[in-house]
Amino acid sequence: MIISNSTAQTSFRPKALVLPVSKDSSTLQYTTQFKQRTPLVPVKLTLDLGGQFLWVDCDKGYVSSTYRPVPCRSAVCNQARSKSCITQCFSPPRPGCNNNTCGHSPDNTVTNTGTGGEIGTDVVSLQSTDGKNPGRVVTIQKLPFTCGSTFLLEGLANGVTGMAGLGRSKISLPAQFSDAFSFHRKFAICLSSNGVVFFGDGPYVFLPGIDVSKSLIYTPLILNPVSTAGSFFQGDPSTDYFIGVKSIKVNEITVKVNATLLSINEEGFGGTKISTVKPYTVMETSIYNALTRAFIKATAKIPRVSPVSPFTVCYNSTFIGSTRVGPAVPQIDLVLQSSSVFWRIFGANSMVQVKSDVLCLGFVDGGVNPRTSIVIGGHQLEDNLVQIDLAASKVGFSSSLLFRQTTCSNFNFTSNA
Repeated sequence: MIISNSTAQTSFRPKALVLPVSKDSSTLQYTTQFKQRTPLVPVKLTLDLGGQFLWVDCDKGYVSSTYRPVPCRSAVCNQARSKSCITQCFSPPRPGCNNNTCGHSPDNTVTNTGTGGEIGTDVVSLQSTDGKNPGRVVTIQKLPFTCGSTFLLEGLANGVTGMAGLGRSKISLPAQFSDAFSFHRKFAICLSSNGVVFFGDGPYVFLPGIDVSKSLIYTPLILNPVSTAGSFFQGDPSTDYFIGVKSIKVNEITVKVNATLLSINEEGFGGTKISTVKPYTVMETSIYNALTRAFIKATAKIPRVSPVSPFTVCYNSTFIGSTRVGPAVPQIDLVLQSSSVFWRIFGANSMVQVKSDVLCLGFVDGGVNPRTSIVIGGHQLEDNLVQIDLAASKVGFSSSLLFRQTTCSNFNFTSNA
């Protein structure tokens, strides 16, 4: 049973909601913005696909007449799986500092730092959509979120005051939005310099009128039973979205890797997850080395140049042709539940232009014993629509939208026609 705590006051019931996404050029983070509080103010947030919930800095300038702390042992507190009760705050009451309040652990997943904070509710306002255009603005009166501290913002993009957690929890934004408006427990991200997040089912239409939701490839979501958050309660499962990569191919030739690293073990180590906070795909060292060796072998005729950090394999790009899906380089396949189901990474998503004449393979060495063996990062996700279907526990992905002569920047945010 899901306890409805995000009360939406409106006779109009949207089928889906939409948020704009921008890429911050200095941190490479993806940010979004919606309005919160009374009076409403725009809140800029770093998008965290696997984040547990929305958290916002309540220490600095949080002013709202509709903020309410969530009591210990309340329905919302139970839904948040909180095992913490803040009995005493030693300052005068304010958002983030109230007695006998449900506590949680907001964490900055970019810097891997966490703290404690109270759960509160407040008004949130954002646009509905029919999948083609933005529609009327809708309001949720009591959306639960966690109060973070100002120091947690360190390392986040300029102007950001928190993180928008879209993870696999009952108080993440997708769960709250579908709960408030009784729409499908699905959402989709489409990242680019100016991308989009849809909450609810398709259509997901991009100019010139292409409904990407009609042609997705599906793979099961895998639950990691051990939390991968920076701070969490003992026994919590991970709120990250894991998929079952079984093998990797370069130019359709299988790369030899230690298969045990591709599974999640009893301690929650291993496996493959999707992340919007890692700018590039990060791989455990032996997997990374096997992939780069195979890629170098397949590109033997292209002159290599000195590596540019954080990458180790770079090329003179004047020797690389271009295609509709980016630089003409060998494709990389993440093979999923069967040999016929794979996430194909073309040049636009595998290569990074670091200088006018230098292209590098956009994967990063994650060290010898990382928590997760493969973390699919933002660059590899760009111009690919990824739908998370929580009800059916599956992930749908589009492959590169460049093939269909559209991009994630092509949602029509301007027209209400």
